[in-house]
Amino acid sequence: MNKAKAKGSEARQTLATHKRALQRYEVIERMEAGIVLVGSEVKSLRAKQVVLDAAYAAFDRHELVLHRMRIAPYAQAAAFPHDPDRSRKLLMKRRELERLEGKVGEKGLTLIPTQVYLKGGKVKVEVCLARAKALHDKREELKRTQDLKEARAVIAKYR
Repeated sequence: MNKAKAKGSEARQTLATHKRALQRYEVIERMEAGIVLVGSEVKSLRAKQVVLDAAYAAFDRHELVLHRMRIAPYAQAAAFPHDPDRSRKLLMKRRELERLEGKVGEKGLTLIPTQVYLKGGKVKVEVCLARAKALHDKREELKRTQDLKEARAVIAKYR
């Protein structure tokens, strides 16, 4: 099989999403990172036993670490269970890490994982550089979505 064709046809199977991230934060930049996992964690991830709602990424000694991502223990790995709440190292190129570390140092910017997915048989995490939305921004977005729903309802009524 042609390698270029195989690489371009890599399917992306989403395992978990951080549903409230786009409501709470204004996403500035998205990037992909690998993650260091134990074997039983991979099995749990494939079974979609992961929670991203409280997760965040931070720098620890110039390494990017994912905190508070809960991966449920794998039932069949009773002999060698993993800690479900441990911090996990994220894998990115050194230049990307240095650039991100400089940006996170800016006021009000943070790193949030928005998706965990399988790509080419490997577990990847989509990490977003984001800024917290102000209360008035949240209200404005809520009003906009409500207006859109009402407009769609009126259009559907007259069809």
